[in-house]
Amino acid sequence: MLQPKRVKYRKVQKGKGNMNGNSNRGHRLSNGMFGIKSLEQNLLTSRQIEAARIAATRHMKREGQLWIKIFPDKPITKKPLEVRMGKGKGAPEYFVAVVKPGRILFEVGGVSIDIAKEALRLAAQKLPVKTKFIIARDFDNA
Repeated sequence: MLQPKRVKYRKVQKGKGNMNGNSNRGHRLSNGMFGIKSLEQNLLTSRQIEAARIAATRHMKREGQLWIKIFPDKPITKKPLEVRMGKGKGAPEYFVAVVKPGRILFEVGGVSIDIAKEALRLAAQKLPVKTKFIIARDFDNA
């Protein structure tokens, strides 16, 4: 499970406007030849990211390389069940990554386009956002 080793602040505010608009960073392929790009905004938990990673690597059968381009660094807090209102904010439960439209989520390299397409399709099924398969500009289908 992905999570930060240490954080400056244990709890953060939810934030309302931090998911508005398109992603202005991490919206181009940097490592692999193929990738999946988010078309929606959402919070991805570390469990969802891990499930998608496992699905993609299982299909690739230790062939090629997979890069995870998002990291869950925002703590989500929760109060225990049946606790009355007030008495402060709850304890951190899990970590999420804030994903905006246009953000590259996973990249794949070193495999054929068919294997990459299927691996990333299986990974995208595990995620709560609509995604799009993208290919690098300098990819030659020879």
